[in-house]
Amino acid sequence: MDWTELSIITTSEAVEAVSNILMDHGAAGVSIEDAKDFEKLKPGRYGDHGEIVDPKDLTHISQGAIVSAYYPNNQQIDQQANQIAAKVRGLTAFGLNPGPVEVNLTPVVNQDWQTAWEKYYHPVSVSRFMTIVPSWEDYQPKVPEEKILRLDPGMAFGTGTHPTTRLSLQALEIVMQGGESILDVGTGSGVLSIAAKLMGAGEINAFDVDEIAVRSAEKNIKLNPAAKDIHVAANDLLKGIHQQVDIVVANILAEIIIPLVPQAWDNLKPNGYFLTSGIIKDKFETVRDAMADQGFEIIETLKMKDWYGIIAQKPKDED
Repeated sequence: MDWTELSIITTSEAVEAVSNILMDHGAAGVSIEDAKDFEKLKPGRYGDHGEIVDPKDLTHISQGAIVSAYYPNNQQIDQQANQIAAKVRGLTAFGLNPGPVEVNLTPVVNQDWQTAWEKYYHPVSVSRFMTIVPSWEDYQPKVPEEKILRLDPGMAFGTGTHPTTRLSLQALEIVMQGGESILDVGTGSGVLSIAAKLMGAGEINAFDVDEIAVRSAEKNIKLNPAAKDIHVAANDLLKGIHQQVDIVVANILAEIIIPLVPQAWDNLKPNGYFLTSGIIKDKFETVRDAMADQGFEIIETLKMKDWYGIIAQKPKDED
């Protein structure tokens, strides 16, 4: 089958949102070339034949990011290019800078695009005790306390290396003691749910509005036997969900966190934690105030680069 590659030149901060837009338009897969990723690479097997190559010798972009999606030719993606570009430019309404939004269409014939991005994805330590490892890498823990989370980012619902995901993982490590019940909202690749299981969580229910994300999460769960009992389903935030859990975690855009606040409140036990990330500086006070107005106590604020995370707690019922 012949394919068309649709590439968008954007910014590092917008890559996940742009990827989701492309997937919403039926992309069969997405690859990301982000200048920031090359800043962390160490010499490894990046050569065409598995040879060791120093990252500084690789040809790569020096700023911003390129998100490329792949569509079968019978989908006629060229007729949707203008609509896609408009949606990407519309990310400014969510506080994201989409950058130049230059769209390019390229024919792809007999190319194994599904593995083209693998040379850019390698084990990464994302928190004090957690290392995310691609499914095809043979990696062994460096210390007994290190936990290995295996992930296949092939459907581009989060590799676990983005600052917003790291903030969520740090928040989980701060509040978890073991045995907690958790609702993971906007699970994407399932990375937060899997990580929580590796940290000793009890029952976990993960939700995403996108059926493709649900399938991606289920695939990654199978790569991590300790996470096999995580339940994943399609759902719009926590609408229709009525549980009493210890933790609600959500790594999503600020505008989506705000309507989630009352839903999280209703589903949390007294003293339960509401962990959020995906918040840019301009939206931080709005999100924080929405939580405080609901009755949450802001326990801690986390920051990485231009992103914020919040650890909030539902107070214990008064006697």
